[in-house]
Formats: sequence, structure tokens, C-alpha cells
Amino acid sequence: MRQTQAFMPTMKEIPSEAQIVSHQLMLRAGLIRKLASGVYEFLPLGYIVLKKVEQIIRAEMNAAGAQELLLPALQPRELWEETGRWEIYGAEMMKVIDRNKRYFGLGPTHEEVITDLVRQEVKSYRQLPVILYQFQTKFRDEIRPRFGIMRGREFIMKDGYSFDKDEAGLNINYQKMAQAYKNIFTRCGFDFRMVQAGSGNIGGNLSHEFMALANTGEEAIYYCDACQVTLKAKESEEAQPATVEKQICSKCQKEMQYSRGIEVGHTFNLGTKYSAKMKATFLDEKGESKPYIMGCYGIGVSRIVAAAIEQSHDDHGIIWPRQISPYQVIVLPLDVTNEPVKVGAEDLYTALKNKGVEVLLDDRDERAGVKFKDADLIGIPVKVIISARGLAESRIEIKLRKTGEVFKLNTEEALSKIKELI
Repeated sequence: MRQTQAFMPTMKEIPSEAQIVSHQLMLRAGLIRKLASGVYEFLPLGYIVLKKVEQIIRAEMNAAGAQELLLPALQPRELWEETGRWEIYGAEMMKVIDRNKRYFGLGPTHEEVITDLVRQEVKSYRQLPVILYQFQTKFRDEIRPRFGIMRGREFIMKDGYSFDKDEAGLNINYQKMAQAYKNIFTRCGFDFRMVQAGSGNIGGNLSHEFMALANTGEEAIYYCDACQVTLKAKESEEAQPATVEKQICSKCQKEMQYSRGIEVGHTFNLGTKYSAKMKATFLDEKGESKPYIMGCYGIGVSRIVAAAIEQSHDDHGIIWPRQISPYQVIVLPLDVTNEPVKVGAEDLYTALKNKGVEVLLDDRDERAGVKFKDADLIGIPVKVIISARGLAESRIEIKLRKTGEVFKLNTEEALSKIKELI
């Protein structure tokens, strides 16, 4: 992509509405724009990152034996009344009335809808287990939307659901999903921890949160990497790290580390919470009617984008993890009015594209300082700098966004090195 042709509106100043780093940088780098309170538009640069996150999730979910589908966001009131959640969910659910005076909810989650689908199609234990998932826009009328896409009223979630004939089957699939989540967050470049948690409005008797460690996280946790023990901090301990009491690991008796975290994923052992209330049953080996044993598995897809920035940035801008960066390489000709510089940049850009590299060419007629600032703000992992001085010495400069490490190589060496770095 050529930057002169890209819709990539950056900002120099920090927007006054943005309180946390990810919100500030997503606005400044041209990833999102606000449409209304808690409602954001994903611009091309942000949308590329979002789709990359989706592809990582899709690959790991498919590998774990789950199948993708797409369920409606508009959900009839009657389904939610079967479980009693139409009233329980309260004002957080956005509700609409159609021309025939029928009530619908804009789905904040999809347990009722998926259970209704499966109860119509799966009648025998021979058809189980089933694991289904989707990428879908969710709607929750937050009392106080804040922190950009971190806590909005409209957001993108991957929600998955497993249906089993017994607890043993659910335990197997729960562990499969937990491992898939570990793979997903590792591939997204996160430093994260898995912690046992409450089940909230979703329900069930067991759940785990996947927390990306970040100073701006809304949750506080203790963790011991030696023993893989992770605990949520008590409410009284969540003020400031300096005031938090020491926590001793129950296994190794060593002092645990304290951190704040951003919830990026949540798994639930639902049991029969929904299937029993909705009379969603199958016939077991003895021909007896039994409710499905269910699990639920959610990932905040759009939240991952913000969490990645919270975890990886500096004073100059975003530092994208390589796997989800909108582009792998940015080519920076420092003076496009200089013909050798322009041609050198064009040739390298073409060569990288031909090798399948995701590359952005900053072909704008701007000062070098402007290009450097924008490149750092956007956060692409590998910068390739083409200058008149470098070309006079038959050298191209490669600089890593994360470490600042610099390589000065000739063109052929540079191509090889770029492939190696990405």
C-alpha cells in the first residue's frame, strides 16, 4: 500500500476525551474514530489488525475441532424469557420493538440462540459433542462507556459453545478450549495469565479469565510463574501496587507477583444452566432424555487490539506484535523529490511485495521528521530507510521499532535480512 493512497488520518495532539494509552494511540494513529458514546468506527489500518486477530482465533478454534457459524444479532424476547434473563439482564440489554409490537434484544451474548438451534437439530448422544463458534457484533448498554473500544456499547466478540452428553465430555472440551486460548494469546504476542473467576450474568459453576498484563487493567491479580498459580486480588487491595499486601503462593510458599490485567478471554462451565431451562435435551445410550452439558468460550476480539497497545507501546507510539501488525514493513524514502531515492524506494517496495511481504510505502512528499514520527506512531515492526547519503554508500538502513536496533546493508542483503526479521 502506498501511503499517498491510504486512508490513514493521524493526529499530532492527544485527544482530550482519551484517558488511557490505547484509546489515545488508536485515535492518533488513525485506527478508529468515535461515532457516538461507546460506538467506534474501525478505519482501514485498525480493521487490518482486527482481521488478523480474527484469523489467529479462527485457526486455533478450527484446530481444536470447533466449527464456525453466524447467528443473528437480533434475538426474540421469547427465547430470553425461557431462561429468565430478559428481566435479569436489565437495562444493559438494548431492546427494540418491531412494527408488529414484538420485542427483540440486540444480542449482548448468544447462549439462548445457540441452545435453541442445537435443541432443534441434535437429538441423540451419537451427534455429540458439538462445538460451535462465531464472530459477531455484541451490544451492551454500558452505564458509563469508557476507554475507547476497551469498554464500549458495541463491540466484536468471538463466542463459542460446546454441547456434550456428560461432564467428562465437557471437561475434555473445556481443556481443549483453554489450550486454544493459550495458543491464541501467545500468537497475538501477549504476556497473559489464566485465572479462576466468577461467572456473572453468564452463569455456571466454573469459569476462567485470560488476563493480558497491563498497568491500566481494570482487574488486579497475583501470580506465581513457577507454579502457574494465579489469583484475583481482593477489592481492598486494588488501589495501588505500592499499597498491596504480600501474597504467598499456596504451592511453593514464595511471594507472588502483583499486576493489573485486561480481560481478553473468558471460559465458562455452564453445565445445564441453559439446556435445562430451555428443555434442550437428547436421548442417551439408554434412550432417556437428558439436557446437554454446555460450555461457553468468549474472546473480546476488538478488545484484543486495544490490549495489545496497552501492553506494547512507548512515548512515540504503538509497538505492534509482529503477528498482528497492520503491515510488516514500512519503506521510508526520506526525499521523494530525489530521483535515486524515489527509484530505490519503489524498487524495494516492489521487490518486497513480490516476495509476499506486507509492506507500506511512505511515498508522501513530507519532511523526514514527519515520516519518522508517523512511522513510530503507527508502530510497524520493521522500518526501511532510503536516503541520498545511504545510497551514495550503497547502503539501506533497517531499524526495528521495538528495540531500535539498526542494520546497514546493501540491497540484496537488506531483502534477505527483512525476510529473516519478519
